[in-house]
Amino acid sequence: MSKRTRRQFLEDSMFAAAAAVTATSTGQLFAEDDDQSSSPNERLSVAVVGVKGRGGSHLGAFSGRKDTQVNYICDVDSEVGMKRVKEVAKRQGGREPKYVKDIREVLEDKSVDIVSIATPNHWHALGAIWSIQAGKDVYVEKPVSHNVSEGRRIVEAARKHKKICQTGTQSRSNSGMINAIKAVHDGDIGECKLARGLCYKPRGSIGPRGNYMPPETVDYNLWLGPAPLAAVTRERFHYDWHWQWPYGNGDLGNQGIHQMDLARWGLGVTTLSDSVLSYGGRFGYEDAGDSANTQVVIHNFGDKSLVFEVRGLSTKDYKRSKVGVIYEGDKGYVVMTSYHSGAAFDRDGNKVNEFKGQADHFGNFIKAVRSRKIEDLNADIEEGHLSSALCHTGNISYRLGSPVDAKDLEKNIAMIKTSDNAQETLERTLAHLKDNKVDLSSTKITLGEQLQFDPSAETFVDNEAADKMLTREYRKPFIVPDKGDV
Repeated sequence: MSKRTRRQFLEDSMFAAAAAVTATSTGQLFAEDDDQSSSPNERLSVAVVGVKGRGGSHLGAFSGRKDTQVNYICDVDSEVGMKRVKEVAKRQGGREPKYVKDIREVLEDKSVDIVSIATPNHWHALGAIWSIQAGKDVYVEKPVSHNVSEGRRIVEAARKHKKICQTGTQSRSNSGMINAIKAVHDGDIGECKLARGLCYKPRGSIGPRGNYMPPETVDYNLWLGPAPLAAVTRERFHYDWHWQWPYGNGDLGNQGIHQMDLARWGLGVTTLSDSVLSYGGRFGYEDAGDSANTQVVIHNFGDKSLVFEVRGLSTKDYKRSKVGVIYEGDKGYVVMTSYHSGAAFDRDGNKVNEFKGQADHFGNFIKAVRSRKIEDLNADIEEGHLSSALCHTGNISYRLGSPVDAKDLEKNIAMIKTSDNAQETLERTLAHLKDNKVDLSSTKITLGEQLQFDPSAETFVDNEAADKMLTREYRKPFIVPDKGDV
C-alpha cells in the first residue's frame, strides 16, 4: 500500500470510527441517555466545515447521533465535499446534507445551530468568529488559532454573543486522563513543578520547494482565506500545509497541541507563561517545509516549568512514552502514553497506579449546547486559546532565533533557570540528532530568543518584533476582527 493510499485509508477510517466514540464506555453504538433526543424535531442542525481529514471524525460523530443531523458539508475541495455528502447520507437514512464550498453560505441559514470546524489552521479563528457572530455554537479543532491574538478574539466573541465554543482537545473528556490529572493535583506524586510534553512522531520530507498547481477541484482563493495570496510551493497540497508558516504551526501546533494542553492542565496553570525559549531546526533533509522537525520549548511559570520536545526523526521513547506527557513530582511521576491511558510510578520506577478510559467529547459539547452552561464544557474555548498560544509563543521564540553551533548552544542553555534540568534535555536532543546521522560539527542549530512575556496583557515585554508576530496581516475580506470588534 502506497504512503498516499495509506493516508486516504486512515482518513476514511476516522469517519467510519467516529460514531463508535460514545460506545467506548457504554458498549453501544449510540449512547442512550437523557442528552440525546429521539425526536427528529429536536435534532440540532449541524454544518461541518473542512471534511477531508479530521473533519471526517466530525461527520461521523454528528451523523451518528440521534439528536444531531448534518445538514451542510462545507469544503473548498468539491471532490472531497461531494464524496462526504454520499457517505453521510448513508449514515442518516438517506437524509443528504447540502454541499457548499463557502462557509458564508452556511452562515446565512438561520436554521443551522452548530458549526463544526476542521479546516487548516489558518482558517480556524475566522471560521469560528464568523460562525459565532452569525448566532451559531461552535466546535473548533486544535489549535484553535494560527496566532495568539486570534485565540483571544474567539474567546471574546463567544462571551459577547453568549455562544458555546468547544475546543477539539478530546483528552479533556477522557476518564483515564481526567483521573490521571486528578492524581497529580491531589499530590499522589508529591509536589509537581514540571510537566513535559512529547511529540516524538517521525515525519519524512515533503519534497522539494517548487511552484505547483492546486488541485483543479479546489477553490484556491477560498482555501487561502486570511493568508497572503501566494503560489503553492509544496508538492502535496492537502495536509503538508502543516509545515509551512503561512498556514500551519509545525508539529508543535499539530500533534503537539494535544500534549501541550495536557501538560498545562496537569501543572494547574491558567495563564500564558512568564518567559519562553525554544531551540531546534529542520534536520535530515531539505524540503518545502519551514517549521522545525526537532524542537525544544521551555516555558516558565514562576516556580513551575513546562518543557516540550518535538522529534520528527526516528527516535527512542522517553520514560515509556513517545507521544504523551510526563508529570514530575518529588515523590514520583505520571506518564501518559496516549490520549487516555498511562500510569503512575514511584521514584524507584515501580508502577503504583494505572489510568485508562475514554468518553465522548462531541457528546460533551452537545450537552453544553443544550444546557447553555459554559461550565459544562470539558474544553471551553479559553482552555484551547491558552494551550494553542503556548505553541505559538514557542514558535515565535524559535523564528526569532539565530543559528549557533552545538557548543555555543550548550553554553547558553547552561544559563537557563527552569524546574527542568535543561542541560539533560539538551544532551538527549543532541544525542538524538547524532543517532540520525546529523553532523553536529558542521550543522547549525537555531537558538531562539529568550522572551519575557506579560500573561495579563498577552504581549511580550519590550519586544516589538515578537509582538508583531502575535498576529498577522490579513487579506481582505478574510479579516479576523481586532480587539473589541468581535
